[in-house]
Amino acid sequence: MGLFKFLKEKFSKKTSETQEIKVETKEEKKEKESLEKYDKGLEKSRKNFSNKLEELAKRYKNANQDYFEELEEILIEADCGVSFTINTIENLLEYTKEKNIDNPKEINELLVDRMFLNYLKEGEDIKNELTFDHKPVILLMTGVNGVGKTTTIAKLAKRYINQGKKVMLVAADTFRAGAKEQLTIWADRLSIPIVTGNDNEDPASVAYKGTKKGIDECFDLVIVDTAGRLQNKKNLMEELRKIYNVVTKLSGINPECFLVIDATTGQNGVLQAKAFKELINITGIVITKMDGTSKGGIILAIREELGIPVRFIGLGEKDSDLEEFDLDKYLYGLCSSLIKDE
Repeated sequence: MGLFKFLKEKFSKKTSETQEIKVETKEEKKEKESLEKYDKGLEKSRKNFSNKLEELAKRYKNANQDYFEELEEILIEADCGVSFTINTIENLLEYTKEKNIDNPKEINELLVDRMFLNYLKEGEDIKNELTFDHKPVILLMTGVNGVGKTTTIAKLAKRYINQGKKVMLVAADTFRAGAKEQLTIWADRLSIPIVTGNDNEDPASVAYKGTKKGIDECFDLVIVDTAGRLQNKKNLMEELRKIYNVVTKLSGINPECFLVIDATTGQNGVLQAKAFKELINITGIVITKMDGTSKGGIILAIREELGIPVRFIGLGEKDSDLEEFDLDKYLYGLCSSLIKDE
């Protein structure tokens, strides 16, 4: 079964079924709402990708070299990255020549198949949610200033509070003015404890205190906020490595490390991820502001160049708009116009 047919059966059938008069289960309603968030949150990216593929297929009766060059441009404009784009188009060219395929619509579907099967090359059973195999789970939140890191911390905290987890915040960003106060406001709103330090206190020291409290008081999740570090600031990046080492040594387990990336920054996000990965073991990416960009291919570029999975995706401003990343829903949201016409 082709990817398009699979997604159409998985989602379009469900959508039509829910329009019939029947009682939806709580889980079915949740899944429907999640799919709608993806569809709405990826609207701008869809216009810049699948809508352009549709328009391109209408202009060509048969695919030729020019067609493939325009396909390449569409992927680049969607921020899929140069390496990912070249590899994907070359693979597609070779396959279509071998199979004598020149139907533009069929080629577009083959393109999407290759794009997203490539994402799964390191295994289909990707677990994005945090697993609580031990207590506490220490989660380091990293990323440059302005990407929405503090808000993302609050959304993640609320997500796991709603799951019945005992959560604590740690304000290890002791350099940015107002960082501690901003996180404290969120902790108060969520009615959860927070560990803070003095202004300009060693961030690793604050992280140590927070981790120890989390261990001593049997918290399920300790989320540590770190300074918004620019990847070209060596001293700040080294401070992050110090925090990572201190937390690892105290807990005896490597922490989860999420890098928050603003989707609107495009390929700069890939550069940020490369720099952070050189210092610590980044276990996942959180993409924010996806609803505000037309360059949804950034997720594919990160996976291609770094092999790091996107764990969560921000599809709006509400707390509930931070979704666990689901490749099928992402593909549907990005290509729903093509899939519905399949």
